[in-house]
Amino acid sequence: MLPLLGLLIRAPWQTLPQRLTAPGVLAALRLSLLTATLATVVCLLLGVPLAWLLARTTFPGRGFVRALVTVPLVLPPVVGGVALLLVFGRRGLAGEWLDATFGLTLPFTTAGVVVAEAFVAMPFLVISVEGALRGADARYEEAAATLGAGRWTTFRRVTLPLIAPGVAAGAVLCWARALGEFGATITFAGNFPGRTQTMPLAVYLALEQDLDAAIVLSLVLLVVSVAILAGLRDRWLGAA
Repeated sequence: MLPLLGLLIRAPWQTLPQRLTAPGVLAALRLSLLTATLATVVCLLLGVPLAWLLARTTFPGRGFVRALVTVPLVLPPVVGGVALLLVFGRRGLAGEWLDATFGLTLPFTTAGVVVAEAFVAMPFLVISVEGALRGADARYEEAAATLGAGRWTTFRRVTLPLIAPGVAAGAVLCWARALGEFGATITFAGNFPGRTQTMPLAVYLALEQDLDAAIVLSLVLLVVSVAILAGLRDRWLGAA
């Protein structure tokens, strides 16, 4: 509680309304909420099938794949940003082909922010969903299969409702991690106001110029994170 208390004590309460309505603060907050939400959607689309594959199937190298999935948990985010730049940069392994074929450039764009956030946040979703799948009773899926349900129908009507609390918990953790991402974002997407400057990057920039502004930005990020996490937890996890 001491770091949080330090923020509250040092906050410039008298000038707080003026600082909160500053265009830079609102733009950074909107961009942070947008990119974190999009990154979570990407993680759901890719992470849920991957978690099902790791939990329900056996294939050579499964342990290696699981280890790769968890690498971003221990990898310094800046290193992750450098790796993304080497792969998706204009001269990168895949970036040069994307640029030449589709005219698509990811570094230093809003889409690059989403990619960086999804890269560091996806392990939280995969681990949570895989754990939920391993804890779910497979007999329900077997019963659905014996009644003639296909794999997709079984997954949609039986498996997904069983693991819904785990998916919700993973999505919340994923969203929170994406919202607070800094290192990979600044390395891969840069720090351009209105385009790639999320709240953590705005805090870093303000810290070098105006301590009070950095404190206000930190408070906004703290309040938004705690409020949304508490609300989603009460609605989804509490209902489970």
